[in-house]
Amino acid sequence: MKTLLALVLSLVVAPMMAAQTTTSPKPPIIDMHMHAYVKVTRTPDGKPMPRLCVLEPCEPRRGSTTDEGILRDTIAAMEKFNIVKGFLSHESANVQKWVSAAPDRFISSIWFGFPNTPLPDISQLRDQYRAGRLKGMGEILTQYAAIAPNDPRLEPYFALAEEMNVPVLIHTCGTGNPSIRTFRSSLGHPLLLEEVLVRHPKLRIYLENAGYPFLDEMIALMTQYPQVHADLSTVTWIFPRTAFHRYLRALVEAGLGKRLMFGSDAMEWPEAIGLAIEAIESANFLTAEQKRDIFYNNAARFLRLPDSE
Repeated sequence: MKTLLALVLSLVVAPMMAAQTTTSPKPPIIDMHMHAYVKVTRTPDGKPMPRLCVLEPCEPRRGSTTDEGILRDTIAAMEKFNIVKGFLSHESANVQKWVSAAPDRFISSIWFGFPNTPLPDISQLRDQYRAGRLKGMGEILTQYAAIAPNDPRLEPYFALAEEMNVPVLIHTCGTGNPSIRTFRSSLGHPLLLEEVLVRHPKLRIYLENAGYPFLDEMIALMTQYPQVHADLSTVTWIFPRTAFHRYLRALVEAGLGKRLMFGSDAMEWPEAIGLAIEAIESANFLTAEQKRDIFYNNAARFLRLPDSE
């Protein structure tokens, strides 16, 4: 009788449990670095621009081939990997287009600071925050325009972000797009933000690529100023995997694992979202808990998401 019962259980219960395992949802992810691109950049011969790569070796290069495909393929990737929230920046019209396409999926922000473009009007920004149309600031891209993060021109924006209690993403690291001649690696030094943090102790700010490759300086800044967080974005898929893992491991061993957040910065190449996720998943020196912190818990705490979200 016991043998018959065991047989029944193996034929009925085991397949049910297996089905539940295969259909269980993936753990949620928050992407803290997304951009609302609406147009594919093309080479002079009309082909889509290959995915950005700073150093060899690079993964195979692909990307969306149509303007509409950037948004479509990005949302498809978010569904595939269960990315429940994305910190989304770009020009206001682009951001609103993406937010309209996927309500409640994105945290709307505005980027500024590219070369030869005016900085946004402070009073207009304040109105947009008060109206709830914007919920974040940045990516601040002034490093591309040879403007340091401690430049007096940025002071009103940090003051506004602290006043409105909105998270700030700033491009402060040693790497950018080599084709932009006004970019200055030296202005990505994380410690250039120190006086900003002293003046604005309640500023919620996070640095792109965890300040890569300024490791010691980043550890010093994050150790001294606990409000500073960092994303792990293009460093996950532009640079060789071994270099990224070495940098990530040093940050975690320095005790900063609770303030590192996942970001894809996929731009117009939605395939980079999967590459960024795989780069962290393949870090065998991280525990399951540390990966969950990077993918979700740290960002949820930094963003102060309510329990319902």
